[in-house]
Amino acid sequence: MEIFWSNQARKDYYKVLDYLHENWGLNEVKSFVDKTEEVLGGIKKYPKTFVESPRKRNIRKDFVTKHNSLFYKVRPYKKEIILLTFWDNRQNPKKLKY
Repeated sequence: MEIFWSNQARKDYYKVLDYLHENWGLNEVKSFVDKTEEVLGGIKKYPKTFVESPRKRNIRKDFVTKHNSLFYKVRPYKKEIILLTFWDNRQNPKKLKY
């Protein structure tokens, strides 16, 4: 399966990196990048292993850190994984849009 980034996912990802850089430093940025790469490897290898959304079919969630989740959509017929958004788990879940 091939992974594609939506504009929203890319925007959210860089927003997290900017926040970490400004508030915690380069080591935390590197750690988040490494954890994201690890998660993407797991998603690519086992795309249907992670929790499916109760609201929308084929949308799943995996945790990057305890504070950040990654939502993605699986398109098995096209052999694609679309990264939808990175989500700060401390936010109100009613605000989540994907």
